[in-house]
Amino acid sequence: MKNIQGLLLLFFAVLYSTSGLSVPLDKLILPDGFKIAVYAEDVTNARQMAMGKNGIIYVGSRSEGKVHAVIDTNQDGKADKVVVVADNLTMPTGIAYKDGDLYVAAVSEVLMYENIDEEYANSPKGEVVISGLPTETHHGWKYIDFGPDGWLYVPVGAPCNICQTVGDGKFDDPRFASILKFNLATKEMKWVAKGVRNTVGFDWHPDSDTLWFSDNGRDWMGDDIPPCEINRVTADEQHFGYPYIHGGDIIDPEFGTGKDPDDYTKPELKLGAHVAPLGVQFYQGTQFPAAYKKSLFVAEHGSWNRTEKSGYRVMRANFDGTEIGSYETFIEGFLNPDDTVWGRPVAFLTLPDGSLLISDDFANVIYKVTYQK
Repeated sequence: MKNIQGLLLLFFAVLYSTSGLSVPLDKLILPDGFKIAVYAEDVTNARQMAMGKNGIIYVGSRSEGKVHAVIDTNQDGKADKVVVVADNLTMPTGIAYKDGDLYVAAVSEVLMYENIDEEYANSPKGEVVISGLPTETHHGWKYIDFGPDGWLYVPVGAPCNICQTVGDGKFDDPRFASILKFNLATKEMKWVAKGVRNTVGFDWHPDSDTLWFSDNGRDWMGDDIPPCEINRVTADEQHFGYPYIHGGDIIDPEFGTGKDPDDYTKPELKLGAHVAPLGVQFYQGTQFPAAYKKSLFVAEHGSWNRTEKSGYRVMRANFDGTEIGSYETFIEGFLNPDDTVWGRPVAFLTLPDGSLLISDDFANVIYKVTYQK
């Protein structure tokens, strides 16, 4: 009887430890001293995250149409409750939190949910604070955030793989392929950057307040070109080349005739082709080793049409002052040796204790990375 009881206890222990983990964490490789666990499950298509004043994590979704609130009710370091805050939205991937209110980007508009920390469970109604953005859903997923200047930064992706969006194209709207910012008090809009094909992640350097952003390179030029990019904005309305120039020096075969690469801002870092960098974040926590301070984490979401898949990992760009010194793997293992995929990292959020959350819109979970000497 004791043997049977022991086997049952072992069975349920294994079941408990793995049933909640629908992801094979043992396949992930991290640097020495780092550990990864599932922070929240069943967060369908989890994308951008933002933290409220009470520690609630709000999460956008890629195609589910929902915004979730993820709550660690017993403060044990793992979420135990997931609540749908809003539903039936159009691709509400981008979210931001400011002064107790939650802002959600839904392709052609941004909605504000007032006093969200008290109202998240009451099916709150959003108020439209930005309207009239392009309605095209191709590259319509957005990443939004409030900058050091207090303006809300909102990108508008190109409505195609490659096309002319100003003057003579099907999509004649200068806001396509750009990063905009909005003063919500005055309703003023300004251009931050132009010639940006599709950014779904950006952050400001903690020392200089300069904006750094990821950009996804165009498709159908081959497996190995053009590179995806990490870019830096150093002046208003800089043009980063799309659709004419890719990766700083590759002339587009359809739209680049007569264009000089030197007329456009070059990337700070060229990544692999088709790795699809999404979320980026400068690490400003205190839990990780000192060498990680101000590093830029990059979520390479992964290729979709490359002969052999690329990306599917979390990278770290190290800085020498304000310049990128090296680019190295931080987490890998989402891509199996047989080229099948079980996870796709998307975005980051640093918790007050310095641990790092990473959303995964393929495995429908949020991971938590911790460090212990």
